[in-house]
Amino acid sequence: MSSFDLCGRRVGTDEPPLVIAEVGINHEGSYEKALRMVHDAHAAGCECVKFQCHVVDDEMVPNRVIPANAKESIWDIMVRCSLTREEEVLLKREVESLGMIYLSTPFSRAAALRLESMGVGAYKIGSGECNNDPLLRLVASFGKPVILSTGMNDLTSVQRAAAILRTAGVPFALMHCTSMYPTPYDKVRLPALADLAKAFPDTVLGLSDHSLGNYTCLGAVALGARILEKHFTSDMSWPGPDVPISIDPEGLADLIRGSRAIQLAMRGSKTVLAEEEPTIRFAYASVVATRDIAAGDVLTEDNVWVKRPGTGEIPARRYDEVLGRRAARDIPTNRQLAWGDLG
Repeated sequence: MSSFDLCGRRVGTDEPPLVIAEVGINHEGSYEKALRMVHDAHAAGCECVKFQCHVVDDEMVPNRVIPANAKESIWDIMVRCSLTREEEVLLKREVESLGMIYLSTPFSRAAALRLESMGVGAYKIGSGECNNDPLLRLVASFGKPVILSTGMNDLTSVQRAAAILRTAGVPFALMHCTSMYPTPYDKVRLPALADLAKAFPDTVLGLSDHSLGNYTCLGAVALGARILEKHFTSDMSWPGPDVPISIDPEGLADLIRGSRAIQLAMRGSKTVLAEEEPTIRFAYASVVATRDIAAGDVLTEDNVWVKRPGTGEIPARRYDEVLGRRAARDIPTNRQLAWGDLG
């Protein structure tokens, strides 16, 4: 897996996982809510917040399609939840003043051009646009890093999208995703990360997760994910179609701590560490006399056994080499045997 610079932050195999708090449209069109979520994410230790950029009349035709996780049409939702360009500029400024990364997902040409005019440093592309060649080519033409979600797309479709980004020469990450809200655990399909790793061995991988809680994100880290995206809200009682699948500030802080702990735990191999030596000294066992042994006595299970600590000359694993030998000298009870004690 490669690595690349995302707005001054390295992402890749040997880097701590980047957790993206997706505010998305959880602000329900309220700039004040959006601002609170920015500050709450920052207080939780989050490095990156992501919004969605909706220019509704350039994004879709008027329609009455109702998403599975909503009770009103997608048109009405986006009209209500869209922020103005001025509000997005202010949010970006606030995010960056806190030392965080500002990301946003464009859902149309006008949205992409708006974000580019705002000077964003990278782009997040949603699963619905993974096979939107014109929009991908436009975003890729900006020459900035792209994080691409791959829900609702198979490997053939993802390869086509990746080819567009490679042709443009932009660094990119691929996010496994299941576009169900919420995603049942048995539909998350974490093994898909291995499929992506095989098909794109030089690409940074991640998980854009819609399941409940942090379990699957933490599991994804162990399978190589280095970018994690979760919907985020300051208050689980707030209205909004994405709030039920979101994590709150406590959950966000837990995800950041947990993902970094697992990434660190993935280092190393099955060897004995030098740092284990102090424990070895008391936890290992040595061969000892279990009763007084006279010189010339045969050593058997009745007069020698193994006991802690492991500071004796003959370790427990060599016990069988002692049995049947004769004592070369008197050995008192509880003395750790040495090879010189044996005839």
